[in-house]
Amino acid sequence: MARAATVTPPTRLPATGDRSGAVLDRLQLMVTRKLDGLLQGDYAGLLPGPGSEAGESREYRPGDDVRRMDWPVTARTTLPHVRRTVADRELETWLAVDLSASLDFGTGRWLKRDVVVAAAAALAHLTVRGGNRIGAVIGTGASASAGNGPGSGTGSAVPARTGRWRGDPPATGPGTLLRLPARSGRKEAQGLLRTIAGTEIRPGRSDLGALVDTLNRPPRRRGVAVVISDFLAPPQQWSRPIRKLRVRHDVLAIEVVDPRELELPDVGVLPVVDPESGELHEVQTADPGLRRRYAEAAAAQRAAIATALRAAGAAHLRLRTDRDWLLDMVRFVAAQRHARTRGTTR
Repeated sequence: MARAATVTPPTRLPATGDRSGAVLDRLQLMVTRKLDGLLQGDYAGLLPGPGSEAGESREYRPGDDVRRMDWPVTARTTLPHVRRTVADRELETWLAVDLSASLDFGTGRWLKRDVVVAAAAALAHLTVRGGNRIGAVIGTGASASAGNGPGSGTGSAVPARTGRWRGDPPATGPGTLLRLPARSGRKEAQGLLRTIAGTEIRPGRSDLGALVDTLNRPPRRRGVAVVISDFLAPPQQWSRPIRKLRVRHDVLAIEVVDPRELELPDVGVLPVVDPESGELHEVQTADPGLRRRYAEAAAAQRAAIATALRAAGAAHLRLRTDRDWLLDMVRFVAAQRHARTRGTTR
């Protein structure tokens, strides 16, 4: 689906070279104040997980994970019981950050790539505050196979390479995957954010399935995996890797959306360009039938994404460029904590 050209210039972060300076510092300060002010508690996370240490038993409630049934207590009391578990205090969080060309677009308050950086900043803050480790894999550019159209899903990514991210952001070539090792500490997290913000977006669409699959190799102990993307690639490309990732980890999918990807404004003839292929078209937006079909196709596309993520067992958070993304994240965290206190897994 072609993305509309920018109608109203959005507020965005400065150029790539300036992202690692005062802008990121202000962004992290805003995240810290908002999250610490609204999410009280010693241990707050987007997906803290049920933990692995055995705790007390309680009666089964609808929505509980049947894999945590406490069969000895159930047999003794003749009532179904589940074993509560204590959350691990030291978690490892990995981010899979998709920086395809479609992320360099926005008609709201932000560009989509700026929302990606902001979401990564919030995740880093929630992770390192408990002394946990955070790492990332970043994908950008076209797939290594030449001639594949955007979203074709037939390309293969260049093997991932490990980068050091304390200094200047390393350059990434077309179709590359950059792996940033998991480390603890605020300075290390700030370096990770500088690398994500400083990564140049290349033409084309990276292979989201290959990007997610790098979190499965090598196998890691149970933790949290977060996939940040607009998920415009076909679901059959990335749904299986996410389902595989969910077997071992708690998975959160953050979908970044711009309002022009959901509906077209009535502004007459509008030039639209697909940033991944460079194709340019002129669309007569005054046609109500065209706007209706566009909205229906966009709604069907987003419904397919939500269905695929739900089937893969991933928690789903949608952030928009025209809304307060931080408030949406706070609401999501609060909902997760509320579900956890009620004894449910989601």
